[in-house]
Amino acid sequence: MEPTFLHRNTAHLAEVPSDITTATCHVQPMFGAGGAQLGQASGVARFAQLVIDPHGRCNPVSRGAEDQILVVLKGAGAAGYDGKPVPLAAQDFLYVPAGVTHDLRNDGASPMTVVVMGYRTEGFPSQPPPDHPLKDNIANVPLEHVGSHPQSAHYRLLLGDASQTRDRIDVGQVVTSLFLMEIDPGGTNFPHHHPREEEIYLILSGHGTQVAGSGVDGVEGKYSAAAGDAYYYRANATVGYYSAPDTASRILCIRSWRPGLQPGSR
Repeated sequence: MEPTFLHRNTAHLAEVPSDITTATCHVQPMFGAGGAQLGQASGVARFAQLVIDPHGRCNPVSRGAEDQILVVLKGAGAAGYDGKPVPLAAQDFLYVPAGVTHDLRNDGASPMTVVVMGYRTEGFPSQPPPDHPLKDNIANVPLEHVGSHPQSAHYRLLLGDASQTRDRIDVGQVVTSLFLMEIDPGGTNFPHHHPREEEIYLILSGHGTQVAGSGVDGVEGKYSAAAGDAYYYRANATVGYYSAPDTASRILCIRSWRPGLQPGSR
């Protein structure tokens, strides 16, 4: 049986050798490649924390059937993108389409921490790569309410699929939504389900209760959660979060089609 959810914490991740690792580039997998194994039908290829030492760099790589999204949590440096440098600062996010050779380097005197999210593109419509790197900064994306979500939950819509026009960057095939969720003290986004999509939450700050299980309101699976906790949810799992009464919480979230369940699939 495929697990309903998987949990990892960034403070307790092991470093695992990878095709991008060097003496100054350290990969700490959470889910997918090198980390907690997902079901064979999962579209998530990798979800990892990458730590680059001061003035260090990673080996270049090209993944022919995997879109990647990079989010810089700390530090500053640059990405090599098809041979061209792309400056990166804290809170920048960069889309790297399948087949584009890329690498990372740290230009500062402090470690650089990057979240690497990779998604398998087999079975999804191919599209030509953009004619320039698609990058922006989380702080540039307005905070807003979305749909019927409660007023205590606020969203920065960073990246969506190619059919959308609401996000800062709308280009994904497998990924349907990358967003930063900010929840007021004592607030919630309400436990809910995504019948056809997988989802990952990474808590950046704050603490509260993570819903990860079953039951309409998640009552059968509630866990204390704090900064550094990461949760992977399979499609149709109950997912949600309650921020503690004394703190606001910031959560980086990414949702993606379960292969075979996307519109038009057979």
